[in-house]
Amino acid sequence: MKGDGAACLLLSQGNHREAAVRRRYKSRLEEAMDRNTSIIEVKGVGEKTRALFAKIGIETVGDLLDTYPRDYETYREPVKIESAVPGEVCAVHAAVSCILNEKKVRKLSILNINISDGSGSMQLTFFNMPFLKKTLKQGGFYVFRGIVQRSADRQGGGLLSMEQPRIFGLEDYRRQADRLIPKYSLTKGLTNQAVQKCVRQALSFYEFTPEYYDAGMLRDNGLTSRREAVETIHFPADTASLAQARKRLVFDEFFDFLYLMRRNKEFSERLQNGYRLYETADTVRFLEQLPFPLTGAQEKVWKEIKDDLGSPFCMNRLIQGDVGSGKTILAVLALLLTAANGYQGALMAPTEVLAVQHYETVQGYVEKYGLAFRPVLLVGSMTAKEKKAAYEAIASGEANLVIGTHALIQEKAQYKSLALVVTDEQHRFGVRQRENLAQKGENPHILVMSATPIPRTLAIILYGDLHISVIDELPANRLPIKNCVVNTSYRPKAYQFIAAEVKKGRQVYVICPQVEEGELEDLENVVDYAEKLRNVLPPEIHVAYLHGKLRPADKNRIMEEFAAHSVDVLVSTTVIEVGINVPNATVMMVENAERFGLAQLHQLRGRVGRGASQSYCIFVSTKDNKETMERLQILNKSNDGFFIASEDLRMRGPGELLGIRQSGEFSFKIGDIYSDASVLKLASDAVEQLLKDDPHLIQPEHERLQRHLTEASANSVDFRSI
Repeated sequence: MKGDGAACLLLSQGNHREAAVRRRYKSRLEEAMDRNTSIIEVKGVGEKTRALFAKIGIETVGDLLDTYPRDYETYREPVKIESAVPGEVCAVHAAVSCILNEKKVRKLSILNINISDGSGSMQLTFFNMPFLKKTLKQGGFYVFRGIVQRSADRQGGGLLSMEQPRIFGLEDYRRQADRLIPKYSLTKGLTNQAVQKCVRQALSFYEFTPEYYDAGMLRDNGLTSRREAVETIHFPADTASLAQARKRLVFDEFFDFLYLMRRNKEFSERLQNGYRLYETADTVRFLEQLPFPLTGAQEKVWKEIKDDLGSPFCMNRLIQGDVGSGKTILAVLALLLTAANGYQGALMAPTEVLAVQHYETVQGYVEKYGLAFRPVLLVGSMTAKEKKAAYEAIASGEANLVIGTHALIQEKAQYKSLALVVTDEQHRFGVRQRENLAQKGENPHILVMSATPIPRTLAIILYGDLHISVIDELPANRLPIKNCVVNTSYRPKAYQFIAAEVKKGRQVYVICPQVEEGELEDLENVVDYAEKLRNVLPPEIHVAYLHGKLRPADKNRIMEEFAAHSVDVLVSTTVIEVGINVPNATVMMVENAERFGLAQLHQLRGRVGRGASQSYCIFVSTKDNKETMERLQILNKSNDGFFIASEDLRMRGPGELLGIRQSGEFSFKIGDIYSDASVLKLASDAVEQLLKDDPHLIQPEHERLQRHLTEASANSVDFRSI
């Protein structure tokens, strides 16, 4: 009885707490919301929906409003089947002429339906939707909307088809017409309609902060207000207002980025060199022992690094080089020079797998060439005992080279004499991480490595505070990758080619633009595509998938299994863009290639072509119109990242409003350095003018802007050393 009474008391307390939450929730609906208001305060969001929002990184109302639509859908008037364009999203109003028998392929249910409208016929394919046999009536008219495909035949014709189209009644469809409907990144269980509803609710009660640009700044740059931009980006009336809203939000991102970078420049240029490092016999001997000579470009950059390290001021240099151009060997040389001068160096990588890869490379050099390194590895997955030993070696100076992830900047990691910090793919670290590592020493030298080729016109703006070294030459022994750009009808041949390469003992990457079904319609997703490959490839081929939503331990395990050749085919998002070095991988297949920027596709392509065998890259486009295919053909013509980046800039002009973000190399939420290059220049000019007129932002009209930039500097990426 006593136990029952306690249970009743707990239940009663729980009910009171729940009632209090409800009362608080009801009263908050009548109050203004701000950035920090919990998402559960939005009408219609309960615990279950809150958990779903949390899965996509939305905890507060501010997070919700900052999660901009990834695309906009327009429901155009249905077309005749004969007018449907392969590769385009079309709607057709047609009758069901034949429902074919359902087929089962392993665990997959496949239903084919033929439709016609008098002008022509089309075949529809549905996966795991057997109920349609009962809900669709033969002879009944419906609107079917999806990507139109055409199967190839020898005469150049072929049957028109759609896979998994959406189905509407004609009146339901017409109610959607002529609207720009926002489409958000989703997760299973969270619908696009639910997100739209929550955004509308939040905007109704959201209290925007006062405008932080003065009237002159808005006028001179043709900017709308921040409030209008946020409201419009979610629910645009038309493409013109959407373009204006997007311009303002992109300008804001670039302005914050460039302002903070310019201020960092002022700071870094005054830093005196407390660690003047001079060339020793160690680096000369190492270069003589290497089985390959440095390229001319590497020789030039190595001299620039040595000159920096021996100058009166701290080094703050970016090495920008294509994938495979030999940046890592230069970083090793700089770290060896540091160790030979009696100091410590640190090499920070964005993933554990990459950190371990760097550590093993250095260990191999130590064993083979007797280098003066005493390296230690420091990553999050190490045991407490292993970390303790590493911390002791770092603090005592016994370890003169520390290689790891963000674990390098944890409070327990205390350095004796940190003189050089090398960061690999620095844009993946936040401002606090970068500053914390630099603070581990007394103004150490900074060397940043990036495989992101940026056209010179943009690099001057983006990297204006760094001394830039460019390695524009590849080692002579690298076999050029063979490329092909194809439409979806090529997939069966591609699968046969993949199976043949795996049979030879090779490995394969397949890239999809989204993690799981429901994030964006009409795009391939990693989870389903992996299952699809398991069904179409021979059963002995081991297929695994990888994406950024997996736990870090699972991501590391999968990449390690791929590196160890326990996995034959790895289906992944762009998370492998910075990944492990697998020389045995010879095929890269990219689905929905038209949805990526050329520079990012080139980055992805860099995962193959790392071994002695011939490598191949297959770019599959769901759109085979002339403009799309011409753009992708640039990848066919060249393996030169700088040329490709320049072409990307030339071909992707302003006004590309729709589609997933193109450039994955910068941490911008909405801005794209290629299609928004003109806004980038506008923001750069605005920052220069502001710093000229009011360098310390002490004028009254800049008070709100100063407050905004102070907040931005606390939350931003490290703009100084991307």
